[in-house]
Amino acid sequence: MRTTGRKNRAGGWALALALALAGLSGCHPLPVSGRFRGEAKVDADARVVADAAVRGSVEVKLATAPDPGPMTAVVVRGSHSGPEALRIGLVDVDGLLFNQNLTGLYSVGENPVASFREKLEAAAADPRVRAVVVRINSPGGGVTACDIMADELRRFRDETGKPVVCCLMDVATAGAYYLAVGGDEVVALPTSLTGGIGALINHYNLQDAMAQLNLTADPVKAGPMVDMGSVTTPLDDGSRQLFQELVDGFRDRFRDRVGKRRPGMTEDDRKAIEDGRVVAASTALSHHMVDRLGYVHEAIAEAERLGGTSGAEVVLFQRPGYPTHSIYAITPNAPIQGDIVPFSYPGLDRSKAPTFLYLWQPDPTVFRQAGR
Repeated sequence: MRTTGRKNRAGGWALALALALAGLSGCHPLPVSGRFRGEAKVDADARVVADAAVRGSVEVKLATAPDPGPMTAVVVRGSHSGPEALRIGLVDVDGLLFNQNLTGLYSVGENPVASFREKLEAAAADPRVRAVVVRINSPGGGVTACDIMADELRRFRDETGKPVVCCLMDVATAGAYYLAVGGDEVVALPTSLTGGIGALINHYNLQDAMAQLNLTADPVKAGPMVDMGSVTTPLDDGSRQLFQELVDGFRDRFRDRVGKRRPGMTEDDRKAIEDGRVVAASTALSHHMVDRLGYVHEAIAEAERLGGTSGAEVVLFQRPGYPTHSIYAITPNAPIQGDIVPFSYPGLDRSKAPTFLYLWQPDPTVFRQAGR
């Protein structure tokens, strides 16, 4: 059956627009009212015309992202040893690290913590993988998310015995560095930024901004501290002291981890970065925060050395169908809502990350930029 006529095409555009709006707003009923006419040519001698009035609502349900399937090993560098060549597994860690999904239209919806675990499981299950390179390009993220990922890396090393080389890309600061020190070796690009050994929790005072909109917070609460950190009021001294104790504790946990994982760091090294600063790769090397400077190829070569092989095939663990053609491929994981509605007011996005952070965040709208 073939549908013809301009009205049909117009109706198709209307339906497409409705579907797009539904995708942006979630699954909601769409009110409709009007008449729809369609013509279909059955054969050379017959034609069917349908004309009906429709009133009420049409519920449109669109999945935020389809399930792309399990992690697979995609070859990004071949080997001359044939189809059964030994492998180096490449695991990418990119963007903000939170234990939550990126949801929205045209978003893959990956949870960084869950996908990291899946990639490690795929590397553990592949008997041809002799070592792993964890390629990190991230400013950090939530304290708990980064700690979970670090523990998953420890479990992988303990259970498989496969060496791990962490390669620091553009940025590997705060929680990303917390993760990186869990490798057997840490290689940093000559232009990398790393460090940021500290913790924070964002707090914005939006009281004046609310006053401009004639809004006043009027909470009813049982317990004077149950809403400590609310953006509707300034921090009082008691709340500030409690938050300070919490972030100090998380910072101490970070320092202890670095001290255990980087035994070559001296007391002078630790004092030079104890204020939480980020540093260039050359400075990180001088303070024994990393083992060497190099590129991804050098990190792969080091993984080959630790894994007792050479000329290995390199595979990147990714979902089926992703555009993966080189050792620099990443997951396309940001929804388009952030581009459609780019406005972000510092503090308003805080609700998307109501947690303590191992994060280098010079831009308070970084959550909006990352699609969160």
